[in-house]
Amino acid sequence: MLEACALTDKGCVRPNNEDYCLADPGLGLYVLADGMGGAKAGECASRMAVDAVAEIVREAGARDSQILLRAVEEANRRVLDAAHNDASLEGMGTTLVAAMEVNGSITIASVGDSRAYLLDESGLHKITDDQTWVNEVGRPMGLDEESLAHHPWRHVLTMAIGAATPLAVNYYSVDLRPGMLLLISSDGLHGVVETAQLEQILERGRSGVELEESCRRLIQAAREAGGPDNITAVLVRRI
Repeated sequence: MLEACALTDKGCVRPNNEDYCLADPGLGLYVLADGMGGAKAGECASRMAVDAVAEIVREAGARDSQILLRAVEEANRRVLDAAHNDASLEGMGTTLVAAMEVNGSITIASVGDSRAYLLDESGLHKITDDQTWVNEVGRPMGLDEESLAHHPWRHVLTMAIGAATPLAVNYYSVDLRPGMLLLISSDGLHGVVETAQLEQILERGRSGVELEESCRRLIQAAREAGGPDNITAVLVRRI
């Protein structure tokens, strides 16, 4: 049996929150989206994507990797169509990380630079690969981390929901055993709080602290670091 908590916060700088998240243990589904676009378009894209994934999984009545793929592709189609049909939404898009329990394991679909991490007895490990210029172009070119940290393209995504079709989706599978903790985060969290601090906060969640308290501590850590972006954390553990 899994338990989960999802919390989001607009942070200390942004006037609105373009992140959107869902934790539904009944569906075995945990989703986070970090929207982008002018006006309210980012908010629309992230909500539309998460709602689409949940709808497809709910209607399927079963869980497997093909259903998750279909759900992510449907999210992409709906965001693209909405932007095409409404000029005020033109250019909107969103990252997406969707995790679903399948036969006891967790299958993860990832688009963009929101992330999934796994905390086990050996520490905190990043599961997903960022679909960004830095990760897919800058590092293979041999640029050092200092240069990448200040590069003008450091925030550029190479893929997003609503940006293109066909869609490039990264897939992963993890074994979430008792004593482990899955974190799904937007870059307003992992891009601001050092990995060592994330791990320190999460260790308490792995050892039995309420997941809501751990989520609140994560968000507070990002706010104390300046909270320059929206902050979202989704935590899942097996009990």
